[in-house]
Amino acid sequence: MHELFDHTADLGLRIRAGDLDTLFTEAGACLLACMVDDPATVLARESQTLAIAGTDREYLLFDWLRELLHRSDEARMLWCRFDVRVTATGLTATILGEPFDQTRHLLSREVKAITYHGLKIEDVAGGFLAEVIVDI
Repeated sequence: MHELFDHTADLGLRIRAGDLDTLFTEAGACLLACMVDDPATVLARESQTLAIAGTDREYLLFDWLRELLHRSDEARMLWCRFDVRVTATGLTATILGEPFDQTRHLLSREVKAITYHGLKIEDVAGGFLAEVIVDI
């Protein structure tokens, strides 16, 4: 489960999940939800794989979202499906999406950057809670 919350001139992403793989998967979906009015319009037509090294789970989440944003900006892609495996030394993922199509994808916000402000992953009953602030 994920949701957006207002944060001064920025936007917060709040993600809850039972395990870290699902938490990072939901974080990717939440990033898409803050960029596109209707995430269901984005289709899983192309895939890429990536690996990110890191042992600190908060910084790993930051690097994960930053990489998704970078790959979106660089190739004008929207990512809609995420198969993420988090380990003690980093993560590997397959991401799926399609090129931005202005006739089908209505952009709601321009995410300029992922920030460290308020970045957290907490152990909670039933799993994990993460919060990330994005600069819009």
